[in-house]
Amino acid sequence: MQTPFTDLSSASLPEQPIHAVSGWGDSTAPREMVGPSLVKPFIFHGAYVGSMEMAADRQTVANYLDIHQDWFRRCAHPMTAEAIGDTGYALTVGHFGAMGYDIEPRIGLNLLPQDHGVYRIETIPVPGYTPQGYDVDFRAALELKEQPAAPGAAVLTTVEWTLDLDVAVQFPRFIRALPPTLLQRTGDHLLSQVVRQVSRCLTHKVQEDFHSTLGLSLPESFQKRHHQFLERFSKGFNRA
Repeated sequence: MQTPFTDLSSASLPEQPIHAVSGWGDSTAPREMVGPSLVKPFIFHGAYVGSMEMAADRQTVANYLDIHQDWFRRCAHPMTAEAIGDTGYALTVGHFGAMGYDIEPRIGLNLLPQDHGVYRIETIPVPGYTPQGYDVDFRAALELKEQPAAPGAAVLTTVEWTLDLDVAVQFPRFIRALPPTLLQRTGDHLLSQVVRQVSRCLTHKVQEDFHSTLGLSLPESFQKRHHQFLERFSKGFNRA
């Protein structure tokens, strides 16, 4: 079924992440965009889980993930990733447009050092960049779990992750004129679709890069792409 936003660069979604920009982590960027002709933003929420397998022990995987300066920008392609300090990146995630409403967003992500095998990623402001009509609160956690090896089998470490994502969109007036339930349903669906497709691309590249860099054979799940399945376990809501 066609919706008002089905023309949002859908052909290139697997190569482009969520059309949202950073700001909620910045105390100088208000959650509600103010102005004489603006209303409260429309907010979409998604909660996701995913995993991928690495054919190595937990410490080897941790050593790789710890030095994200070596692999993050390479695996983020075709996005461009510019360093923000020692642990942050400014991602330019592609061009999106619909019904005359266009944006080329950027999002700042901070890859925090691991804490007892758990890695967290949070939204940070992009220096010199002011979000225009979009805002995002990105909270992800990755945990390493080494699996008991069967006799004669290679050791595996599973990288399990969760993502909580809030995206606020300041729609133009002509979009706000549409029924709120239609906007909510369309936005929730599109958010899940884009996150799922971007995850497939990034997970595949990180898994491939890890094994190639260390000269290891890829696990069976890489070919079957079991790692690419995401499950949404909470529904969106509107705070407008």
